[in-house]
Amino acid sequence: MVAETEEQVESALVAWVRQAAPYIHAFRGRTFVIAFGGEVLEGDEVQALAQDFNLLASMGIRLVLVHGARPQIDAEMQRRGIKPRFHKDLRITDGATLECVKSAMGVTRIEIEALLSQGLPNTPMAGAWMRVTGGNFITAKPVGVVDGVDYQYSGAVRKIIADEIKADLDQQNVVLITPLGVSPTGEIFNLSWEEVAEAVAVALQANKLIYLCAAPGVVDKRGELRDAITADEADKLLARRVKQAPELARVLPGAVRACRAGVGRVHFLDRQADGAMLMEFFTRQGVGTIMTNAPLVRLHEAAVDDVGALLALIAPLEADGTLVKRSRERLEMEIGRFTLLDHDGVIIGCAALYPFSDARSKEKAGELACLAVMPEYRRGGYGDQLLAHIEARAKKLKLQRLFVLTTRTAHWFIERGFTETSIEALPDAKRELYNYRRRSKILVKSL
Repeated sequence: MVAETEEQVESALVAWVRQAAPYIHAFRGRTFVIAFGGEVLEGDEVQALAQDFNLLASMGIRLVLVHGARPQIDAEMQRRGIKPRFHKDLRITDGATLECVKSAMGVTRIEIEALLSQGLPNTPMAGAWMRVTGGNFITAKPVGVVDGVDYQYSGAVRKIIADEIKADLDQQNVVLITPLGVSPTGEIFNLSWEEVAEAVAVALQANKLIYLCAAPGVVDKRGELRDAITADEADKLLARRVKQAPELARVLPGAVRACRAGVGRVHFLDRQADGAMLMEFFTRQGVGTIMTNAPLVRLHEAAVDDVGALLALIAPLEADGTLVKRSRERLEMEIGRFTLLDHDGVIIGCAALYPFSDARSKEKAGELACLAVMPEYRRGGYGDQLLAHIEARAKKLKLQRLFVLTTRTAHWFIERGFTETSIEALPDAKRELYNYRRRSKILVKSL
């Protein structure tokens, strides 16, 4: 029994590595900005996060880490007997508070650098040496007086010196950014890590901005987790004041702005979930919530370059008899019949439409063929999306009815308005090609 379990584990590992390979290739040389609060250093997950940062860097991903230090600042202020003051969730930083901020930020940064410098044998960081750099990359300005409240040394980002950050990344360094900024006059300002992360990601035009929060992701008005969301949809949630976890609520407005300003993807991940970044970046299902400016899933008509991906998608269904086997040559000839469903660059679904003219009834009919969706995406409603698209294509071609031949999924089609019929209902050309050995059920739907 133990041997069988070990075989299952080994098999799952092999499958995961193979599934991850395309993502590893795609992300090499890409820029990820990962932002997290000082709470990370107080939790049990900090060691695992450091190891995952190291793993991402070892894959050639250009990492910029932006950290916060709110709990550390509060602890330092308490030690000195200073009471924290906030207005609109932003700290008011007077002279005494600024001294606490500088002390807490310095200690926090040193602790993060120490975590990233580990290399003990028998650990995921064995033999690794991450070069961590930083600098005066942020020019700041004072927040000023808001609602009659003087924020004093609390600042806002004026400019990010992106070229200097890129130069460090070009040297294969991991850039660690502490949310302090300086003004041209030499004053130091306390900045929010959420704003700094947004500004850095936009200035670098980062491929990904990742927020590690104490929440599994963005929820909708019913409180259900969204695995993907557009910037417009997130804006609507903000306008309707849909309640989010406190930390996520602070970063969401900036995430929307970053997404619209050219950042490729924004991810919201639970920092307490072990391996959340690895699951998000290197599996098809992902975890947490991903935000994009445009919808993540799109339909497009297939081209010859898509034949390889299409073969890989339908091969398992051909093997178990669900679909009729199609050769590469046949697919290349008929590729114009296919519509593909693309999920963030990965083909996850397909369907084809074959028009027929019936000499007997003088009506035009269409065959819906090869409707397939990857197993891990079948609960996402993508089959319905493909069906609706094929129906729309059929109507544009002025087809009167749509028919499908199936051995395994008759009930799925019946639930969507198809009715079972006999072989005599098929157009002449299709009836002559009917495979009596497969005994496929024939279903039809009027358009």
